[in-house]
Amino acid sequence: MRKTLFRIGLLQSVFFCFGELYAQNKDSIKTAKIDEVVVTAYGVKKEKKSLGYSFQDVKGQTLVDARETNVTNALTGKVAGLQVVKGGFGPASSSRINIRGFNSFEGDSQPLIVVDGIPINNSAGVKGRSQDGAKNNDLWNPDTDMGNGLSDINPDDIETISVLKGGAASALYGARAGNGVILITTKSGKKKGGIGINYSTSLGFEKIFLKPDLQSSFARGSNGLPNLPSNLDNTTSWGPSIDGSDMKVYDNLKGFFKTGTNTQHTISFQESLGEGTSLYTSGNYLYDNSQIPNSKYERWNFMAKMNSIFGTQKRWTTDVKVQYISAKANNRPNGGLDGNTYGSVLLMPRNIDIREYREGMTQNNVTQRWITNNGINPYWAAYNKLNEDKKDRFLISGYLKYQFNDWLSADVRLGSDFYSLTANSKTWTGSRLNNSYNTSQEKFYENNYITSLNARKNDLIGKWGASLSIYGQMMETKTNAIYLSAPNLTSPNFFNINNSVGNPEIREVILNKKINSVFASAEINYDGYWFINATARNDWSSTLTVENRSYFYPSISTSLVITDMLAKLNGTKSNFLSFAKVRASYAITGNSLEPYELYNTFEVKKDPNGNVTSDRKKILYDPNLRNEKLKTFEVGLDLRLFSRFSFDISYYNTKATDQLINLPMNPLSGYEKKKINAGGLQNQGVEIVFNTDIIKNSNFTWNTNVNFSQMTSRIDRIDGEVTKYSLGGFDDVSVFADVGRRYGAIYGSKFKRVEDVNNPYYGKLIVDGNGALQKETGLFYLGNQSPDALFGFTNSFVYKNFGLSFQIDGRIGGEFFSGSQLALQKAGLAKDTAPGGKRDNFVVDGVVAGTNGNYTPNTKEITQQNYWEVITAGNLGITEQNIYDATNIRLRNIQLSYNFPKAMFEKFVIKSAKVAFTANNVWMIYSKANGIDPESVFAISSNAVGFENFAFPTTRSYLFTITLGF
Repeated sequence: MRKTLFRIGLLQSVFFCFGELYAQNKDSIKTAKIDEVVVTAYGVKKEKKSLGYSFQDVKGQTLVDARETNVTNALTGKVAGLQVVKGGFGPASSSRINIRGFNSFEGDSQPLIVVDGIPINNSAGVKGRSQDGAKNNDLWNPDTDMGNGLSDINPDDIETISVLKGGAASALYGARAGNGVILITTKSGKKKGGIGINYSTSLGFEKIFLKPDLQSSFARGSNGLPNLPSNLDNTTSWGPSIDGSDMKVYDNLKGFFKTGTNTQHTISFQESLGEGTSLYTSGNYLYDNSQIPNSKYERWNFMAKMNSIFGTQKRWTTDVKVQYISAKANNRPNGGLDGNTYGSVLLMPRNIDIREYREGMTQNNVTQRWITNNGINPYWAAYNKLNEDKKDRFLISGYLKYQFNDWLSADVRLGSDFYSLTANSKTWTGSRLNNSYNTSQEKFYENNYITSLNARKNDLIGKWGASLSIYGQMMETKTNAIYLSAPNLTSPNFFNINNSVGNPEIREVILNKKINSVFASAEINYDGYWFINATARNDWSSTLTVENRSYFYPSISTSLVITDMLAKLNGTKSNFLSFAKVRASYAITGNSLEPYELYNTFEVKKDPNGNVTSDRKKILYDPNLRNEKLKTFEVGLDLRLFSRFSFDISYYNTKATDQLINLPMNPLSGYEKKKINAGGLQNQGVEIVFNTDIIKNSNFTWNTNVNFSQMTSRIDRIDGEVTKYSLGGFDDVSVFADVGRRYGAIYGSKFKRVEDVNNPYYGKLIVDGNGALQKETGLFYLGNQSPDALFGFTNSFVYKNFGLSFQIDGRIGGEFFSGSQLALQKAGLAKDTAPGGKRDNFVVDGVVAGTNGNYTPNTKEITQQNYWEVITAGNLGITEQNIYDATNIRLRNIQLSYNFPKAMFEKFVIKSAKVAFTANNVWMIYSKANGIDPESVFAISSNAVGFENFAFPTTRSYLFTITLGF
């Protein structure tokens, strides 16, 4: 033992000498926060060095500086292993969070969101409008994306966000935390100079970030000629050359989508109200006048939070918070292919100015003017295919703690997340669309009641310390919703459900779920450098049978702080290695059933004659279903060198079993699917976080933060001989969980090629007698939606009162299918349809099949139009053509700020002032998707995120902010 310590001591001496050679003056060296205290599960504060699992913080000011309307988007690139997937367009659309990939075939795989110790709802995308929770992501007319729950939170109210990634980190939260936990701590009142009032206002402008690559050389028509009178419904751009004619080229995206404006006002008051009591209140108003004509979003946020420590010897602690959000959206954009304004504008021939079709279309009950009888004028759609929704949401929490003595305390925590959502949509007469009316009302609440008994004692036995917390929790969620639809109105434009041709459609949804839990967390530590933590949780879920409703989630983790151990055993410290910790953890978490998925029930409907009917659902349920299980193993290393460089390296391996899936059945059985426990999924990866102050002195600081994550996923099994399970898709394009492949295998049609490896033409494309490419029969593996790696790189500079930061981030690997590119190719608008601005006939590099397996080189010329018509035939064409590499690297944002010297305000009411400029989505540094943003997907509420089809483009925004302190 002594020899080992002696050798380590020599090694430390070498480090010490090396460190002295490196060191600058002490003022420039950042002190490592070895004993930093962080907030973990259920608000428990722990020393960061004691954690045996991966844990990453994001400061609230970082989110504020990003100036993203949806705080979800501000997390992009800031946390290793965290991916944000964007679905819609504008501030009211959803964004989805995945940590360490997908862990479930059917579930949304999003982390649990916890605000001030209370879980909240973060459902994203479209909402299920039937009792079984099925969501309409139809290719032609999907439901409207209603935004995700986290988007309601005001970034200015956030103090910190902590991301718990591994199973051991989130095991205390039970079934709903199998995909990780995002802990949000809101601000509390603090004593500040002046009267404690802070006011900020911002003005923002937004434009389309990326536009598809289009050709500008050919006009509307076919086969190089203008449309004949008999073919005026043709809107493709295979017509005559624009060059040398009197025709002009128009940027219709720029002509239709205006510059969006965004204004925000935030006022907050925080103060210490005497000894032990603090108050924080805030109000925020956001108004976004979208780029889409006649589309708006408005949100109010109010919050009041009071903390108090009182009573004899300050034994009582209270924390009460009330938060109210009122959000209103007008005319959220429609996805799909029917009435999608973005698709209509994008496919306009380049020689037609879309603004010529605006006049008269901006009022209701008018007949549209358009280039064809069958199409939809996007101006008419913007003002006559309308929707609006209003949501009122309350987040209420209360916390009461009593400290019995210096080592024992008890507390109780209550919380409620409640919202009421009303929505309606109206389609006026004047187009081929039905004159229709829909209205709905949803009410949701989640109540949580949590109590705990906590004991902590250092030096309990010698140098051993210990802590123990025992919890009890009752959780209940309930949804009451009714959806009413009149698909076709009897009296035109009289928007009343009873004005329906035939029976109006009525859907009522009632969902109720309860989980009762007991759980505990225990920790022992030796001399402050070796920590062992274990958790155990048992849930009883109302959605499982009595025999299976009880399930157990354990975890164990350990952390060994090597530098502290050596310092206490050997008495020496190294200037080179200022901190070193190894950690390891193992945990079991999982997911349970959604409500009413145990027994087969019936749906009550009406037939065309008004008679009440009862139809059996098409899913066969099994009362013996069990909860999903997720087993996670993780090891990690934390290093800090020269008290300046910090490294956090993690390796994890996650295995998901007993997946709850809807396995397809033979329809002759009377059912379409059956609910079963099956499937196995394994994710493993490495995460690296690096942070350093490259320069730090009294005048100038340069901080760099880098995070990198690499992950591979593999489907181990489905069920029996079943090797593929559909995650989503349309026509020939399907996304599967495919045994032996990574999660999200993309299948589709491919080009016919010579398959005989012994043939001299092996791999060559096979063309038909007309020289056109051919489609191979069947579906084939074409790529995978999962990224190989994610990274983020942030640099922050502070020079005196000036601040500058920028973030570069991206994804490496993975593929996606683009329906937008296919539509542009079919219409003759894609840049590829006019190589070099010309449309000369050409010979496809391929072969022609002869007899007896012989092939001859192709010599048949083909026109560009005929070539692309074959490739894009049908709804989605030959899939292989439009599979794109999703790798992309972008300059995510730039922030420039100036803090006015406080000395300027010594004699004024204003005590501080700051001005800032922020730009988001500044520059796409690298992408191969021909102007389609790989972050955009067709349906955010589907696990098939490798499918894009006229997703509204992401935006570039510029924001100017003024902040005043009083």
